[in-house]
Amino acid sequence: MFKKIHSNRDPGDTLYSEIKKEFGGYFHKAGSGTKSFTERYPKLLFGLMVICIAVSISVVFALRKHPAPPPKITVSPVSDGFSQILNLSAALKETIALKKQVDSLSKKRTLDKADSATLLNDLNRLQQINSKFKKQNHEH
Repeated sequence: MFKKIHSNRDPGDTLYSEIKKEFGGYFHKAGSGTKSFTERYPKLLFGLMVICIAVSISVVFALRKHPAPPPKITVSPVSDGFSQILNLSAALKETIALKKQVDSLSKKRTLDKADSATLLNDLNRLQQINSKFKKQNHEH
């Protein structure tokens, strides 16, 4: 099934040498034609290069996108700071009250349905408060 394939090629034959052998005449003609053209018209080529550079510079400046100016946001740090402090203190008071309630419920040996519901609601509210302040910290 897996037969060895023996290649009897010359190790000196490479892809480059084969391409050169096949298309070498065309490459030689193209090279000599390009060389003779550049020797005959050096000023024309220089002018074409300068024109290409000028056109590319003008295209860059003409098609460049101008960024929109950033929106002006008026911030009053004093009132924002106080409102943040008030929000934080209200959340802290609520957190302390919820923690006391969770602690008192967790000390009980058995919980009835009302206690379980209260405990779940308290834990969910603590998680909401925590996530709210994590978002605010990441924004600032």
